[in-house]
Amino acid sequence: MQELLTLTQAEFTLLAVICFCAGLVRGFTGFALSAIVMASAALILSPLALIPICWWLELVASAMMLRGGWKDADKGAAVTLWLGSAIAVPIGLYFTQNVSAELSQTVALCLILVLAVTQLANMRLAFLNTRAGLVSAGIGAGIATGLASVGGMVVALYVLSSDRNPRQMRAALVMFLFLGTITTFATLLFFGVLDKIAMLRAAALTIPTSLGVFAGKRLFTPNFEPYYRPICLSLLVGLSMVGLIRLAT
Repeated sequence: MQELLTLTQAEFTLLAVICFCAGLVRGFTGFALSAIVMASAALILSPLALIPICWWLELVASAMMLRGGWKDADKGAAVTLWLGSAIAVPIGLYFTQNVSAELSQTVALCLILVLAVTQLANMRLAFLNTRAGLVSAGIGAGIATGLASVGGMVVALYVLSSDRNPRQMRAALVMFLFLGTITTFATLLFFGVLDKIAMLRAAALTIPTSLGVFAGKRLFTPNFEPYYRPICLSLLVGLSMVGLIRLAT
């Protein structure tokens, strides 16, 4: 099996542990699977090799969580965020071509870090709770995706700034990421990234990821719901800081 995946036993085991942990976080929070895998597995596989794996694992996680997400989500808001993001990705890509990758990623991560910290300090941005704020968040997510592939984190910030209950917040993120897998699939096909080895690796990592998602879903109970928002915001702060540290080293 390891020969087919072009990985050693130790590398595959470490990837499986990473995917289980990422699935656990995804099952509880509704996001961050790809961010955790990208941040943790980059020493084993290149980011380009990880992209199709993350796409497949996001699709699996979304399928496992979509039932509850579909029922509880604000579908109109999720679709608006997705469309705004899909339309604005070329804007981010345009800036990426004219600005260094390190600078664009640093700007995006610093912005997410500052906004997450302000929300942890209970400083709410009233503008985000308007229709214009919803559209702006979708466009901002698309630009952030083009700049630094952190559009999901921007949407998470928007959702967490709302007055919705934790179950609705989580459902909106689940639905947005499910819709996003459609756009990503078309992009991966266009660039020819979905090769045989990538799909074999993704298939092999499906089981540990699914177990993690299942465990994370079990943790999302009424007893833990009050902690949902601070946990997610702290996660965004942590992911942003890890990204900035990696850029600095």
